[in-house]
This record gives sequence, structure tokens and C-alpha cells, in this order.
Amino acid sequence: MPKKKIKSEEVEEVKDVPLPGEGEVLGVVIQMLGANWVRVKCADGYIRDCRIPGRMRKRVWIKEGDIVVVAPWDFQFEKRGDVTWRYTKAQVQWLEEKGYLKDLQEE
Repeated sequence: MPKKKIKSEEVEEVKDVPLPGEGEVLGVVIQMLGANWVRVKCADGYIRDCRIPGRMRKRVWIKEGDIVVVAPWDFQFEKRGDVTWRYTKAQVQWLEEKGYLKDLQEE
């Protein structure tokens, strides 16, 4: 008897959800700027132009509305940053249940 194929989204379990570390903030992508840049609305109230590093660029596809972790730059803290992580749908749902995204939803 052949096994029934199950979509990966239906079975996806949330295991290790990386939370923002020290000096990192959660944000939502609001605009794609081209090349490897995106505009992100961060939980600390700033809108930053963020770079997608090369190690993520070809492995992770980022689009508008995605929840990401941003590491602001030291010298242009309010304007620039790097995207360090993109959350999956299941991870975003887990973050909402735990209350981590309430800062992004209020604004």
C-alpha cells in the first residue's frame, strides 16, 4: 500500500525558534528595494533599509510581509541594518501565541 503524501506545512513542528539576541530586533518587511536590500519596519519604532547578507541571499527567499530579525548597524543605528533570520509560517504563529509580535502589530 503506497504511503500518503502529506504537505510539509501541515506537519511542520516548531522546534528551535531563534529569538532576537542582544542588539537585535524583530521587524516586518514592508518593501523590496532591489538587489539585496529590503525596507523593514522594526519593533523599536524605526524603519530601516536592511541588507540581506550573501549567506542568506541564495538560501532564503524574503518577500513583503515576512517577519525577520534585524541587527542594526553600529554607525547608522536608526537607518540601516542586516537581516539575520526569516521566520517560517509556523514560527510566526508560535511567536504570536507567545506575545513576541505585539510590538509590531500595535504600530
